[in-house]
Amino acid sequence: MSIPKQLLAIALLAISMTISAEPLHLATETQSLGLQGAGKLTFFGLHIYDAAFYRGVKNSATDFALDVRYQKSLSGTTIANRAAEEMKKQGVAEPQAANWGKQMAGFFPNVEPGQSLTAIYSATQGTTFLFEGKKIAVVPGNDFAKAFFGIWLDSNTSVPKLRASLLGQGCPPPLIGEGC
Repeated sequence: MSIPKQLLAIALLAISMTISAEPLHLATETQSLGLQGAGKLTFFGLHIYDAAFYRGVKNSATDFALDVRYQKSLSGTTIANRAAEEMKKQGVAEPQAANWGKQMAGFFPNVEPGQSLTAIYSATQGTTFLFEGKKIAVVPGNDFAKAFFGIWLDSNTSVPKLRASLLGQGCPPPLIGEGC
């Protein structure tokens, strides 16, 4: 049995739109962001998550977002502790990283495969966190945002291949402190 060409074309178009379109909650929260790059994190061969980095079209754009779609079940505490450890590797002092780690553990939920956590940075609001498109927390200030997003976007990241995939042909945002 053959599939009619028109039906096949419609199916392929729908698949390509699903892959390239930004998540609906990003379209709602950030009107002017577009996909800059995407990649996946593997650890000892295990696919942990897929990440996508969204940014304004101009290199000087200050708002940006990182969407992480998990492929493994993880507790919110595990995610928060790992983020705090990575912040320390970026140069955040131990007491501050521990404080932020406790704060994140208070709002990061447990995740299951297919669920997403999204962090959106706005110079006026700080970092807004969404779980499955619903707002779960806002952390004001640039220091937290620089440390948190630096986990993936700073030149000293522990995941340089993922960083390269997220940045694609573009630059990191000005907040991260590295120009093109």
